[in-house]
Amino acid sequence: MANRTVKDAHSVKGTNPQYLIEKITRTRIYECRYWKEECFALTAELMVDKAMELKYVGGIYGGNIKPTPFLCLVLKMLQIQPEKDIVVEFIRNEDFKYVRALGAVYMRLTGTAIDCYKYLEPLYNDYRKVRRMNRQGEFEVVHMDEFIDELLREERALDIILPRIQKRNVLEDTNLLDPRVSALDEDIEDMETSDEEDAMKDGNRSPVGDKKRSGYRDTDRPARSPSPRYRRSRSRSPRKERHSKRRSRSKDRDRGHRSSGHRHKDDDDRRHRSKKSKHDHRHRDREDRHRDRHRDRDRGRDDHRMSKEELEIKEANELRAKLGMAPLRP
Repeated sequence: MANRTVKDAHSVKGTNPQYLIEKITRTRIYECRYWKEECFALTAELMVDKAMELKYVGGIYGGNIKPTPFLCLVLKMLQIQPEKDIVVEFIRNEDFKYVRALGAVYMRLTGTAIDCYKYLEPLYNDYRKVRRMNRQGEFEVVHMDEFIDELLREERALDIILPRIQKRNVLEDTNLLDPRVSALDEDIEDMETSDEEDAMKDGNRSPVGDKKRSGYRDTDRPARSPSPRYRRSRSRSPRKERHSKRRSRSKDRDRGHRSSGHRHKDDDDRRHRSKKSKHDHRHRDREDRHRDRHRDRDRGRDDHRMSKEELEIKEANELRAKLGMAPLRP
C-alpha cells in the first residue's frame, strides 16, 4: 500500500507516473532505508521540508545500485502527484537550489514540451554550483545551467530515461512558443554597436591628418639639398644679442609683477575651498561610519538572539508562505 500511486492521480505520458522510472531502479528505491524511514506517508506540505534538507543531486551509485535521497523524493513526487502550482514554486525558489533542481526534474518528467521550455529555460541564468553524486559514489561539481541543459537536451539524466519532447524550432514554427531571448543578446548588441562606431571613426580620419601625425614622408620623391644661396645664415653681433636678452628679461619681470597679485588671491581661494571640501567629506565619512557601526551592532544582536534552529525555521516559513502553507511552530 505504501508504494502505490494515489487513487486520484492522472496518468502521465499514457502510463502510471511511477513507471517513468525503470522497474529495477524503482525496486531498489522501495528497498532502501531512506524511502522506508523518511518518505513514508509524505504529503505535499511535508515534501517541502524534506526537499530543503537535500545536500546534493544524483541518481543511483555503487555496485549494488543504491539510490540517492534526491531520486527517492523524485519517485515520491511521482507517487503523490502534487499540484502544478507547488511544482512551479519549487522551480522559482531562489533560496534553496536543490529544491529548484527537484522541481525542474519533476517538471521535465511530467510536463508538456511547452511547460518544460517555459519554466526551465529561465533557469539558464542561474550559475550557482550544484553538487552531484556520480555512479562511483563520488561528488562532482556542476552548475545549475548545465544541469538544466542536460535535462532539456539529453535522453537520460540521473539514471532516468527522460520522456521525449518536441524540438524548440518546431514549436516556434507553429507559433506555440515565442523565440528564446538570451541574456547575452544585449551584451552582443552593445559590442556590435561599439565596433561599428570605432569603424566609423576610423573611416572619418582624413589621410592628410594621418600623414601629419605619423610624420609621413613621401619616399618616391628624392630628398633635395637646400639651394646654395640659402645656405648662409646671418649671424648677429654680440652687442645686439646682449641687448635682446636684457629686453626679454625686463618684460618677464613686468609680467610677473602684474600677475602675482591675482595669483596670490586665486591660490588663497583654492586653498580655502579645498579645506572646506575636505572638512565636509571627513564629517560625512564620520557620520556614515557611525551609522554603519550602529546598524552592524543591531544586526549582530538580532543574530545572536536567534539560534540556528530558529533561523532555519524562519527560512522554512518564508518558503511555506510563498506556497500558501501554514507556518511551522517554533
